[in-house]
Amino acid sequence: MLSANVPIKKLNENAVIPTYGSEYAAGADLYACIDEPVSIAPGETKLIKTGLAMEIPAGYAGLIYARSGLASKKGLAPANKVGVIDADYRGEVMVALHNHSNVDASIEPQERIAQLVITPYLTAVFEETSELSDTVRGAGGFGSTGSK
Repeated sequence: MLSANVPIKKLNENAVIPTYGSEYAAGADLYACIDEPVSIAPGETKLIKTGLAMEIPAGYAGLIYARSGLASKKGLAPANKVGVIDADYRGEVMVALHNHSNVDASIEPQERIAQLVITPYLTAVFEETSELSDTVRGAGGFGSTGSK
């Protein structure tokens, strides 16, 4: 397993440092840093603070994903599907939670609200060309590789 040091700063004394649920978990749980429960109506999105800022190492990004339990039990998941924390961002990490269900859902103080995966990335050098190589798939788009 690879590891990287990620300096983290509590912006609120009640903030919880991210934790891994098991030895091989890829995502670290992010916790709500709120003073009281927050209700999210069906179809509504609310920005939930974590009370944390961090220094993602250069060459890495922090990706914020839904927690499967929160999504399946309460219908709550990040509104942008996957949040991206760039290595040069130093502000508070927040999660825009959207209620996909048809009933009100609530977030409690220090509840686990999302998971953070720290991952390396490549920066592309885009080179304009007039031709691309051929493949079997070619320009086949949505659903072009699946058939029943």
